[in-house]
Amino acid sequence: MRDTITCALNGERVEITGLAPTTTVLAWLRRHRRETGTKEGCGAGDCGACTVVVGELDRTGTGAVYRPMNACIAFVPHLEGKIVVTVEGLSGPGGALHPVQQALVACHGSQCGFCTPGIVMALYALYLSNSTAPTRETMIESLGGNLCRCTGYGPIIDAAERMFALPRTDWDLARRSADLSTLKALAHAETVTLSDGHATVQLPATLDALCNLAAATPEATIVSGATDVGLWITKQGRALPRMIATSSVADRAFTVIETVMVDGTERRRAGGGASIEALHGEGGAIAELISRFAGPQVRASGTVGGNIANGSPIGDLAPALIALDGRVTLRHGRTERRIPLEAFFIAYGKQDRKPGEVLVSIDWAPPDAEVFAVYKVSKRFEDDISAVCGAFNIRVDSGHIASARIAFGGMAATPKRAANVEAALTGKPWTRATIDAAMVAFERDFQPISDMRASANYRLTVAKNLLLRTFLERTGNSARLQAAE
Repeated sequence: MRDTITCALNGERVEITGLAPTTTVLAWLRRHRRETGTKEGCGAGDCGACTVVVGELDRTGTGAVYRPMNACIAFVPHLEGKIVVTVEGLSGPGGALHPVQQALVACHGSQCGFCTPGIVMALYALYLSNSTAPTRETMIESLGGNLCRCTGYGPIIDAAERMFALPRTDWDLARRSADLSTLKALAHAETVTLSDGHATVQLPATLDALCNLAAATPEATIVSGATDVGLWITKQGRALPRMIATSSVADRAFTVIETVMVDGTERRRAGGGASIEALHGEGGAIAELISRFAGPQVRASGTVGGNIANGSPIGDLAPALIALDGRVTLRHGRTERRIPLEAFFIAYGKQDRKPGEVLVSIDWAPPDAEVFAVYKVSKRFEDDISAVCGAFNIRVDSGHIASARIAFGGMAATPKRAANVEAALTGKPWTRATIDAAMVAFERDFQPISDMRASANYRLTVAKNLLLRTFLERTGNSARLQAAE
């Protein structure tokens, strides 16, 4: 058992004790370390001005992986066993500019400068994660979590392309080698505790330790990426006297997405601690959804289990996985139970998770690209909360609808299946007339509310139109659909 958070900041090993466990990384950097290049903008993980880069060991323990992180909502305990790089740590000997910085200077990629450090670090994460230049589309997506209102992104994207054309410096390559040595030296398998006398967080290193701790202290708040819980602190000022953080759990079953056999059937399974970003690798409609899920910083920190366990009626993963017959596995100590994902959501703010239980994994049927589609409707294309998210898993056989699983977020107090719509479709001909007739069933399935994101009437209209869109796209009428849009 350790009582010190140990990490490395810009190449320097740091030990942290006696700090409030909900101290954000941003507050620690600016107030305690006087690293003021990292800026505070929204305080909610939306604008990216606070972006830093975090490095950790890969799954094999033989390499380092890097990701961008919003320092404004991540807690200092999330840095345990990791390295963190801020904009101050980018330049080389004698103040030599890093290729990321050189490219931004050459392309005039900075405006007022406030959000520039975060943009620099988002590009740095992209640079570290790619040995050669990725596509321009990937570069644009890597900046999806950085908002700049001065002018435009053209010069910034040009800089993203240019930085890969510049030679990689020997000192930067040496620094990456040193990072790996540091990470190996920081690695351990002990539970770490951080307390300031008023609040305590524990960071178990194994799944068994996590489940045992949760069972022993059911009153503790379980925190994964803090992309939601972080706002409880920065926006709501909540007190969290006891927390258990999952960010140090290294067990493969808790951290990866893989194919498993369940009752003789092949299914995909994500550990509760697997990142949202990892779902990008699923391809197809799931990858498209993840691209719109949030900015890269949120996707890299947020977890599959956290997104499901918080029970949000507008969480984007739940509708997609419900439509794919998702099942969650919950564990209390050593006792496990597995239930349908749709049954996990009981009412607004209430889930079927007993005190002390941990959501350790979720599995689902592999989607068929011909029958599965997910659509997110929001005011911004990316990095925004859904007004409506609809998932359609419709199988057609010999011109008739053999089966239909349809789920929505944003339409009720919980993510919910459109049971009446499914019944109106199943067994019927795969025709426009069937689709039109099924639309009236939406009003029996949902009575949505009006809020700042959308009115009730808008939500119902959109849900019906998404069913029509599913039909038009699958029957070769996408050109007609695009014209309508």
